[in-house]
Amino acid sequence: MNGAEALVKTLLASGVDTCFANPGTSEMHFVAALDQIEGMRCVLGLFEGVATGAADGYARMADKPAGVLLHCGPGLGNGVANLHNAKRAETPVVNIVGDHATYHAPLDPPLASDIEGLALPVSCWVKTSTQSASVGQDAARAVEASLSRRGVATLVLPSDVCWDEGGVVARPMPLTAPVTATDDAVAKAARMLRSGKRCGILVGGLGLREGPLRTLAAIAAETGARFMAPNANARIERGAGRPAVTRLPYFVEDCQRALEGLECLILVGVKSPVSFFAYPGKPRSPLPENAIVHSLVGPAGDVGDALDRLADALGCRGRQVDVEAAELPPVASGPITSAAFAQSLAALLPENAIVVDEGNTFGIHCYSATQDARPHDWLQLTGGAIGIGIPLATGAAIGAPGRRVVTLQADGSAAYTAQGLWTQARERLDVTTIIFSNRRYQILLLELGNVGATPGHTAHQMMSLDDPPIDWVQIGQGFGVKSARAETMEELNALMAQAFAHKGPFLIEAVIP
Repeated sequence: MNGAEALVKTLLASGVDTCFANPGTSEMHFVAALDQIEGMRCVLGLFEGVATGAADGYARMADKPAGVLLHCGPGLGNGVANLHNAKRAETPVVNIVGDHATYHAPLDPPLASDIEGLALPVSCWVKTSTQSASVGQDAARAVEASLSRRGVATLVLPSDVCWDEGGVVARPMPLTAPVTATDDAVAKAARMLRSGKRCGILVGGLGLREGPLRTLAAIAAETGARFMAPNANARIERGAGRPAVTRLPYFVEDCQRALEGLECLILVGVKSPVSFFAYPGKPRSPLPENAIVHSLVGPAGDVGDALDRLADALGCRGRQVDVEAAELPPVASGPITSAAFAQSLAALLPENAIVVDEGNTFGIHCYSATQDARPHDWLQLTGGAIGIGIPLATGAAIGAPGRRVVTLQADGSAAYTAQGLWTQARERLDVTTIIFSNRRYQILLLELGNVGATPGHTAHQMMSLDDPPIDWVQIGQGFGVKSARAETMEELNALMAQAFAHKGPFLIEAVIP
């Protein structure tokens, strides 16, 4: 058995049975091992950013890591942006990067680079295997690290380590239990909630699943506290019959208004909120100046346990809070606007859908409008590195087969990783991609004003995508995806209904007036 075969068998033994790949010469023995060993689903991405973003989406829905196979330092560099997003989402990913043979790298061939140095900023664990006998054990450690630390574990594999004989399959490693809230932290949070002060609870991570949200609803009903989520989150379980959670707004002024009057804030699985960027003359934190901030449990901690114990301390654990859902709205008509689209999305969203939200400025109304839509999951861009929507949806569809994935996709962001449409077609995934074609980087036009800059002709040209206009229907069709264009809400409603019932991927270009 060579090192590559030991790697694949160890990954399978550790529960990693899906790998998103863009391999090169250094990874050919891994690819060859897939022919010899059954059980690993290998999904080809035409660009490394597609592979890394898809691994993120897969793990968010499957609740276990996928593998990623990348080629040397430049391949890793191409995938780093979406590994950064995975890091911010606390997503477990096993990131395997091939490298030159150990005896060839000192000659400084053209692809030689500092792979560990590139991987460290986006990884919770990094290691280079140095002999075939250790590859299996290193792979088992990578899987354990990705799950226990909830992040990207990067394993660098020189090619000779993969092709040399002497590989040994390793057993899965036991997981390290997550950090739990201390008794003092629980007691302090309970006192704050009983103090009569205006309290808020900011919750993230696994606390945004239905079970913990129901516990939060009971705590809120008992104490009058408000519970909220950060602006960007890995996954929220929501829709009719589930407790509604409000997200903090993106812009710092809006966030200040949302938190105005708050006297104390309890953090559950999140850090204290900060402004996305620094702006001249604007605050870095949206919190009221004298607000007391208390961390019940930190990021990657055991959020469910912390909330259960807090509910016990307040005497409301198990309390049922009825959630009344409003009737679904009618579909909208007329021009395609942000509010009109959000209304139709709420009306038409299929049961148990997965919404991948990279709609940016045009999609601003979609989250609030769909609170009472049919039950669904909501996935977001977590790290601010745009270009994740199409890859994230690709991985989510593989991680949760049988569920319709709906991608709300800004056109500027879509252009970063449009190659993911080809993977959706190749894998015959049930993904509906709705491109918001306003033909500009609208968010940057807003940010010009926020930083106090005065835009001129050159600035506007740098944010325009209409010369020439991008034809998303042709792009989708060129990648093998059924595609159509809508210029009115009536056309868009009909296409959404068609796309949601269609087997396989479907792209809709919504032309924004």
